[in-house]
Amino acid sequence: MIGRRQGAVVSDEMIQMVLDEADTAMADAVTHAKREFSTIRTGRASSSLVEKITVEAYGVEMRMQELASFSIPEPRQLLVTPHDPANVPAVEKAIVQADLGLTPGNDGRSVRLTFPELTEERRRDLVRMVNGMAEDGKNRMRGLRRNARKDLDDLEGSVSEDDLKWASGQLDDMIHGHEAEIDAARQGKEDELLEV
Repeated sequence: MIGRRQGAVVSDEMIQMVLDEADTAMADAVTHAKREFSTIRTGRASSSLVEKITVEAYGVEMRMQELASFSIPEPRQLLVTPHDPANVPAVEKAIVQADLGLTPGNDGRSVRLTFPELTEERRRDLVRMVNGMAEDGKNRMRGLRRNARKDLDDLEGSVSEDDLKWASGQLDDMIHGHEAEIDAARQGKEDELLEV
């Protein structure tokens, strides 16, 4: 009887391990989707648009966020101030090369970006892009669920059928929760884009 219980504990741990790995991977997919949403310009100034741009400074490639600080003096203006004023031309060049549709202005100490008003048509295009990104995130999660189900199926024979059914239900609940997070973030971004 003791041997059976130890086997059950091991199989429970194996199931939990599969579920934990799937949950972590799905949470990462949500984080990735949210990060993707933040790259969409809403007509409002946001440092997330330029933070990850690489700048050549001091002979190496560095991320903008490592080289500069960001401030938003007005709702549609972003001020990028390099910690070292000697990097202002490199920062300006990197922004131009990133092709963000913004024209940087340089006062010798910082780079000023002015975000133009979005047209209604452009807002609709951006909403479609956000919806596509959300769907990509959900598809990534469905793939993760498929892989987790396969891992659970591989445990068949070493775990009970009831445990496998329970784990499969847990996976379904998990993906629904993470998809709801993506939907909420998508809706928030869509509201932000359509706000005039």
